Amino acid sequence: MEDWAEIRRLHRAEQVPIKEIARRLGVARNTVRRALAAAAPRRYERAGAGSLVDAIELELRKLLKDHPRMPATVLAQRLGWTHSLTILKDRVRVIRPEYAGVDPADRLVHEPGEATQCDLWFPASPVPLGHGQVAVGARALPVLTMTMTHSRYLSAVAVPTRQAGDLLAGMWAIIAARGAVTKTLVWDLESAIGKGRRVSAPAAAFAGTLGVRIRLTPPRDPESKGVVERTNGFLETSFLPGRTFASPGDFNAQLGEWLPHANSRLVRSTGTRPDERVEADMGAGLVLPPIAPVVGIAHRVRLARDYYVRVTGNDYSVDPAVIGRFVDVHAGLHEVVVTCPAAHSAGRSVEVARHSRCWANRVTITDPAHVQTAKALRRSHADQRAARDRAEAQRLTGRQHNDGHHVALRALGDYDALYGVDFPTLERTELATTELVEPTASQKQNGDDRHDDEEPDDQEPKDEERDDRELRQHDVEVTR
Repeated sequence: MEDWAEIRRLHRAEQVPIKEIARRLGVARNTVRRALAAAAPRRYERAGAGSLVDAIELELRKLLKDHPRMPATVLAQRLGWTHSLTILKDRVRVIRPEYAGVDPADRLVHEPGEATQCDLWFPASPVPLGHGQVAVGARALPVLTMTMTHSRYLSAVAVPTRQAGDLLAGMWAIIAARGAVTKTLVWDLESAIGKGRRVSAPAAAFAGTLGVRIRLTPPRDPESKGVVERTNGFLETSFLPGRTFASPGDFNAQLGEWLPHANSRLVRSTGTRPDERVEADMGAGLVLPPIAPVVGIAHRVRLARDYYVRVTGNDYSVDPAVIGRFVDVHAGLHEVVVTCPAAHSAGRSVEVARHSRCWANRVTITDPAHVQTAKALRRSHADQRAARDRAEAQRLTGRQHNDGHHVALRALGDYDALYGVDFPTLERTELATTELVEPTASQKQNGDDRHDDEEPDDQEPKDEERDDRELRQHDVEVTR
């Protein structure tokens, strides 16, 4: 290459003839002529020796034509490939775009106040949740991360669960601290926020209150929210190493102390620091509405006898005085509040329980005051039941005079013996009635021949029986 450059310099700059150039450099005149005619220096290129994949390239193309996305390992198995897998992968990488096509990713331009990308980050470090439980591995603590695409300003907060109420509560905590919101919130396919092209009902209500749009990215398209993906990697490598946490509150405290340092770093893609460009994002964004959106986990339930309500797997005690009535349960990131509609005031509610939010699972949280109230109610209920039982027993066994003297009830047979009479009882009368025999035809004829004005012989005893019964009933009423 040095001779080629020198030949061209001597000939063009100093006007040295070809013969003299050949003499000075010790090369042939034809070499000088070829150097002057060439636009670039000659390079030695050795012909390729070929590859082992050349023998199976035709079969490889047939498989890729029918199955463009077939992995290289499966292709090697189908082709019976026994050599190095690396050279096969290199050839597949070259051939596959001819059949699978190319999906280019456009470079996005992020305008101020236009979008904020949201995602969940799961730290690998263990975080104690209390009650002997630790968030780690598959049960890692979910951390909501939000990054403004223009300024790269980073915000993050740990939330108890991945339910919509908790995610929206975390988003509102971050947005309210900023004082403004961008026009679009970008989410991937988080089930609590939405699936496919449909945003979930809680997320739609949240967006409607703020006047923003929630955009769901298509599946398998990480480039559409690469800003927040790089943020998660930055948290993993810059915040997490060397830290230990005592509780979720301690995690959020350490994260809050570290975020100002993260937002003062120099971002290579923008050439500025996030805290220097965040004012442009806020100025071009939307002002927060005067009414805060509905966030958190809320539901209404009728309070059962055990006076506990369940929130995300944990049971919280409620004032037993409202057992049997509907109560409204609202769980935020830090507290669980239970209210009951006032009995005689429409639209008003009375607080009947307030607990700190427990981030563990399957835990029972009890207020000692509720236990004492339940004990007093049980004692009152037992006293009332005993009083009812005594009243019922008194009603069944007898009555008393005003001075407490017991009033006895005599049997009607005592009055029969007192007056020297013997009246048949109801059972004996019914038995005698059932044993009556149908009279014969002659008896019926004899009965018909009796005179109408003739009274039966037993008429007088019946009159006496009626008088005695009236007298006995009178004696009983006097005794009472």
